[in-house]
Amino acid sequence: EVQLVESGGGLVQPGGSLRLSCAASGFDFGNEAMTWVRQAPGQAVEWVSSVDYRGDYTIYPDSVRGRFTISRSNVKSTLYLQLNSLKIEDTAIYYCKRGWDRSATVISRGTQVTVSS
Repeated sequence: EVQLVESGGGLVQPGGSLRLSCAASGFDFGNEAMTWVRQAPGQAVEWVSSVDYRGDYTIYPDSVRGRFTISRSNVKSTLYLQLNSLKIEDTAIYYCKRGWDRSATVISRGTQVTVSS
């Protein structure tokens, strides 16, 4: 059974940082690209970042480029997202996904990130 379990979210002030993790199991993590998406209240799912299976190639939308960093440990079957210089508009539930999938479909519970002063 495929499982993706996100953690690391929380409440942070604008300008702060968080590190999200996604523990993966039930599939060959080391041979799949991985993706982060997020969903703010009342809004559509937004793609945040993707990384290739080795961690060599990463891609971001303009909204987070230069502030967020995606990485992975294939030894630990874990995906990471470092969030720096957080803004109020980064408030959302963050989800990890298999592959390069930027669609709105998510199978995990996500982790809540709230940016507020």
